[in-house]
Amino acid sequence: MNILVVGGSRNIGYHTAIRFLEAGHSVTFLLRRLSVFDNDATVQKFIKSNLAHLVQGDALIKDDVQHAWNSAAANVDTGIIDLLVFSVGAGVSQGSFHITKGIIISPPNLVTHALLNVLATLPSPCPKIITISSTGITRTSRDSLPMPIKLLYGYLIAAPHRDKCGAERLIAHVSGWNWDAKEYGEPGEDILDSAGGWKGTPGLPAAGSVKDILVVRPALLTDGKSVADAYEGKHNSQAPYRVSEADFKAWTVSRRDVAHYIFDAVLHHWEEFSGKRMNIGY
Repeated sequence: MNILVVGGSRNIGYHTAIRFLEAGHSVTFLLRRLSVFDNDATVQKFIKSNLAHLVQGDALIKDDVQHAWNSAAANVDTGIIDLLVFSVGAGVSQGSFHITKGIIISPPNLVTHALLNVLATLPSPCPKIITISSTGITRTSRDSLPMPIKLLYGYLIAAPHRDKCGAERLIAHVSGWNWDAKEYGEPGEDILDSAGGWKGTPGLPAAGSVKDILVVRPALLTDGKSVADAYEGKHNSQAPYRVSEADFKAWTVSRRDVAHYIFDAVLHHWEEFSGKRMNIGY
């Protein structure tokens, strides 16, 4: 496969990219700083073998995103990109802390704006698309969260969650999924204008025209090891993690296990998961 990863310098995007590289697939990273992998022996190995390709640019700049698509296409004879992994995100380490507002990110629509640029420059044929969201985005999902996690989401990372909500609003539009305002709410004017002017963004696919999309909603993310990898080759009656369209109570999941799920879903279960919003947690 020929893959473009936006938001792959670390965390889920990084771990997902490494899994595909280790399986022999071609991966292009859009990176604000090419030096981020200078001391990464794993990525350097794949750069030398011509499987990993680095493109400098900012997903908040539409021309940079278009350049990334073009560069990824040029890496294979067919010029076709098979998969987009969009894992742009901002957490505690990227934002500033406000005593009453929790984590504040700048710009407040970082994820939404970047995804809008990606969707507005999609190549033809359209690749499979994976986007990373979060549990707790919907009212039902928030109600199902353990109370300490609910408080954390409602205060500390409320602003990043509104940004994730904006990204899901974009996905719902281009995929034709229903957007229930009572269930999902609206992300806010600082994320997407409520008048819907963003729907007229040049290049944005028509409503309902993009079908090969999987939205992954992880529980609270950790840097733990992959439980799934530890299960490999062993007989276990219990699955390493739970995955469901329905909301369920879960505390955490490791970024490595989310990457494991994405890799497995794309290569072995795409027909099962495409066109869905899947929750994942332990």
